[in-house]
Amino acid sequence: MPAPELPSISTLMNFDEASRIVVDFLKEHVPLGYWAVTRFDGERQLYLEVRDDVYGAGPGGSHPWSGSFCVRMVAGEGPRVAPDVSAVSAYADVPVGDQLDIGAYVGIPITYGDGTLFGTLCGLDPQSQADDFAAHEPLLQLLTNLLSMILASDLDRTEQARLRERAELAADTDVLTGLLNRRGWERALEAEEGRYRRFGDPAVVLLVDLDELKEINDTIGHAAGDVIIQSAALVVSSCMRPYDYVARVGGDEFAVLATDTTVADAQVIIARIREAFDAADLAASIGFAPFSIETGFAGAVAAADRAMYEEKRRRRAGNQGA
Repeated sequence: MPAPELPSISTLMNFDEASRIVVDFLKEHVPLGYWAVTRFDGERQLYLEVRDDVYGAGPGGSHPWSGSFCVRMVAGEGPRVAPDVSAVSAYADVPVGDQLDIGAYVGIPITYGDGTLFGTLCGLDPQSQADDFAAHEPLLQLLTNLLSMILASDLDRTEQARLRERAELAADTDVLTGLLNRRGWERALEAEEGRYRRFGDPAVVLLVDLDELKEINDTIGHAAGDVIIQSAALVVSSCMRPYDYVARVGGDEFAVLATDTTVADAQVIIARIREAFDAADLAASIGFAPFSIETGFAGAVAAADRAMYEEKRRRRAGNQGA
């Protein structure tokens, strides 16, 4: 049987476009029911592009990295191509194997330019394959090498675009605090949405709402309220990194896009913000939510808003009971 003609892939493509081409090609030419380009975000394995007619998986889903076949493969404990996973002791007790009927497995690392792990090209099938299935490995490695090259090129273009956009966002600042205003915040989210969907980077949205600012404005005056807003802006921004986005999106509300941040990272950041607020003798309610490919930044903002108001409700109830 003649070798299939390789798909047309250029390093000028976006990574997501190249990923779609690769999984489409493999679904047609390499006999496994599931093919995916996945991303390791530090905690979970995310499905960026999926072609699946056996497990019902789709883009945006995820499972714990620690429970995957790929974590064993990356560690060198199991082969990259396993025609029959039951014959590989390293894959015998993988948790995902208890959840899905997996007879054959493929996993090839996709790497950053410095060789560190981005994710994997992953293939699965309920049926084990013949031993000669392993002959596909050179093709799979070639395609994965191409994806790694395109990833590096796309990330470089993305970083250059971010630098230009951040310079342009300087015009969208809040006069009182010097932070991004609501327009700047919305522009930042719009610009980052496609990138986060493309690369599956971890990110968290935080919303910070000052407590009792209205009462302060009404009793002491708006000048005193402005000082509190400026102090709160300094507290929040000083707890974040230069590449995070911090905005004042309402009279007493601040929003943060914490980039390259997992849920565990976010909890550390929030603890730091709370400590800084306490030190400044300020009170605020904080909510957060992780970015999800399925719901986007709009979903993360809505979830963070719900969490923030739930905390504000609890704080008020606690104060009333005191």
